[in-house]
Amino acid sequence: MTTLTELTELSESAATCTRCDLYKRATQTVFGEGGAGAALVFVGEQPGDQEDKQGHPFVGPAGRVLDRALADSGIVRSDAYVTNAVKHFKWTERGKRRIHERPGSTEIRACRPWLEDELRLVRPRLIVLLGAVAGESVFGSSFRVGTYRGKITDASVGSWQGPAVGTIHPSAVLRGPDPEARDQAYAGLVADLKVAREAAGL
Repeated sequence: MTTLTELTELSESAATCTRCDLYKRATQTVFGEGGAGAALVFVGEQPGDQEDKQGHPFVGPAGRVLDRALADSGIVRSDAYVTNAVKHFKWTERGKRRIHERPGSTEIRACRPWLEDELRLVRPRLIVLLGAVAGESVFGSSFRVGTYRGKITDASVGSWQGPAVGTIHPSAVLRGPDPEARDQAYAGLVADLKVAREAAGL
């Protein structure tokens, strides 16, 4: 049975990762967090500005949306392990702000071994893919959120095999052009998370 020590050791190994060039501009590696044996693993895209600064996944605005959606879908955060497909923040400078930039396929592939190791150790019942980058890390560049969202699909990531459910990234809720669009996006996210919870038997 996996212990928390093994996950900690894996996180420490990732702290010095240089498999792609993103480490050169990032503040630090932001590894996954949660308990060994978590029933659900949530895979996001990459750390954002706040995650890069604080060193923890989903602690910025999108993280607050995810926390609320978890609660509204009946998922207890302690039942989950939260990580990202890419562990370093990719950004471009705009004035004094660091603006998120989508990771490329090369960076997604370079980081996949870390996700494989996380899933091997956590051994979740099901993984939830939050957005296109997370989906690409598991299913390849043909992944489309609209095709996979809210559906249970067999996935294979390294030695781990099991069901996956796709959905939007929580940041998509924040990008809605108006309150109605944001409410609709949020309701869809919650509905997809309920599918994941039920499929995981929680």
